Amino acid sequence: MGRFIDGGNHMSVVSLEVHDQVASVIIDNPPVNALGREVRAGLLDACRSIDQDPSVKAVVLSCKGRSFVAGADIRELGKRPLEPYLPDVLAAIEGSRVPWVAAIHGTALGGGLELAMACHGRVTAPSAKLGLPEVTLGIIPGSGGTVRLPRLVPMRTAVGMVTGGKPVEAEAAFDTGLVDALSNGNLLADARAMALELAGQGDPVPTLSRRLVPGDPVDWTVEEGRLLKRSRGATAPLEALATLREGADLPAAEALSRERARFLRLAASHEAAALRHIFFAERAAGQSLKSVDAKPVDLTHVGVIGGGTMGAGIATALLLSGSGVRLIERNATAVEAARRRVAETLAGSVKRGVVTQAKADDALARLIPGDDYAALADCPVVIEAVFEDMSVKREVFAALDDVMPADAILATNTSYLDVNDLAAMTRDPSRLLGLHFFSPAHVMKLLEVVRGGATGARALATAAALARLLRKIPVVAGVCDGFIGNRIMAAYRRDCEFMLEEGALPHEIDAAMRDFGFAMGLYEVQDMSGLDIAWAQRRARAAHRDPSERYTHIADRLCEAGRLGRKAGKGWYDYSTGVAEPDAEVLHILEEESEKAGRIRRRFSAEEVMQRILGVMQEEGRAILREGIAESAGDIDVVMVLGYGFPRHKGGPMFMAGAR
Repeated sequence: MGRFIDGGNHMSVVSLEVHDQVASVIIDNPPVNALGREVRAGLLDACRSIDQDPSVKAVVLSCKGRSFVAGADIRELGKRPLEPYLPDVLAAIEGSRVPWVAAIHGTALGGGLELAMACHGRVTAPSAKLGLPEVTLGIIPGSGGTVRLPRLVPMRTAVGMVTGGKPVEAEAAFDTGLVDALSNGNLLADARAMALELAGQGDPVPTLSRRLVPGDPVDWTVEEGRLLKRSRGATAPLEALATLREGADLPAAEALSRERARFLRLAASHEAAALRHIFFAERAAGQSLKSVDAKPVDLTHVGVIGGGTMGAGIATALLLSGSGVRLIERNATAVEAARRRVAETLAGSVKRGVVTQAKADDALARLIPGDDYAALADCPVVIEAVFEDMSVKREVFAALDDVMPADAILATNTSYLDVNDLAAMTRDPSRLLGLHFFSPAHVMKLLEVVRGGATGARALATAAALARLLRKIPVVAGVCDGFIGNRIMAAYRRDCEFMLEEGALPHEIDAAMRDFGFAMGLYEVQDMSGLDIAWAQRRARAAHRDPSERYTHIADRLCEAGRLGRKAGKGWYDYSTGVAEPDAEVLHILEEESEKAGRIRRRFSAEEVMQRILGVMQEEGRAILREGIAESAGDIDVVMVLGYGFPRHKGGPMFMAGAR
């Protein structure tokens, strides 16, 4: 028969009950059992009560809800720490007179994994994931994570987990020694059995008293070089590596002290503040979608029109999420090419280890390609992803209006065009909206949901449901040329061309952007994606351009010369050697255009280049907010970070401008 014992004043989030000499300590702090102050206090109270109760022989620590502890309370980061501090709570558990066993399900992340590692044993459900993702928030583990982990797993494994932040699967955690057992079914029963077994072995052995796990030596210099390249200016991964390196040679107590000092310093840094900002901005994104009072359509089968790179990517994303897809192309040859493109995309995911072959086969079996719009009639939602040309898209929506039921939702994957214009082609404009995916569509997390002037609640509810299904972050945008992201990119791309006209060189602008933290510079990206699409768009708009507006012909000159990017062997760079090299022909074009415009060429520093780029981004962002195109400054930052490569550890252009 069980009995409850007094664990102090924090029993609402931490409960304590004893059954036949085994105490059950249960955390219940929805939604993710974060280690906020009340939870920490409850754990400390429970630990003290257990140590004062001679009838207790062992402890099982578990959590209610869908997860073990998924981390610290992020809202506390950057603020003055409140007692009891997590390191003190973990020290009390680790130093308990009886063994504690963590029963892990769902996720054990950050402070949650540090809590589990302070226990004397760990049992996990086979579906659980465990990790130390602190570097993604600009910090490092601060409660013994870098000190206890290498005493449970080889140092090479610890380096990967701490500097990369990516969680590991339960089976991998068992194989490396991070957990002691995988549960065969009844997690709590298995944890109880382990706790009693440990109790029979004498005094519990603290993790900190163990030696470092032997394994292949770590070349710290090589690891540092790898992280310098990968982190692109973010400091937390390098600080994490330095902490592990220090801790490998220090007594545990001193290693803990140094880890904590480094954690507190980083938690107060601008980088950590930027990463917290983008963390919360992602969770707040698409705010208006959360209050839409309407029911979405069924997403078990979806129509996609267009099987090119984007259409095939959208189809792949839907298939991998469990939907059936009817993929429509213009003729039999294009249909087969589209089917092959989806199959190759799925095969690539298998090769990268993202999905299993069985899942890819199942996904492909749900693809029904064809060339007849009538096949879409039973799809509750259809996503158009044809060439970015208004006349082509108008034809598509006119045809859809004739075929689709009146209650079907129609979406366009346009990146620039007027959604209201397309909606006017339909009998019911309320059912049309924009869904701007980013390439590759089955990988990129961002989804711009373009709300037209007549877009109805049911269409918006469907967009929100689709984003959840595809595990994408939706940001709502109003109708304008380029919406949020492409409008900002067009503005800074235009100013970069002004800088080229004034004396900057493409490789100098690209180098400045890489040094700032972008994975690639603007002109490297243009060469990779091809210069011809943007050229076609410029020509289409030429008749409507204000003659008094400043315009450079540099990019047009490159395209006229056949310099269309990597696919042509030359663009902003020359690729004849297989790598991007500055080209004298491009410099000649720049000098000619500068002379025509009456510009005196001068040198630009990397700092000046980035000041110009950031200034234009922020100015355009403020205009987007004034016009109501974006719902918040945070949404703009989410778009630029997730869709356009803005370095995450900088927080986004609006964060840097101080906008909220």
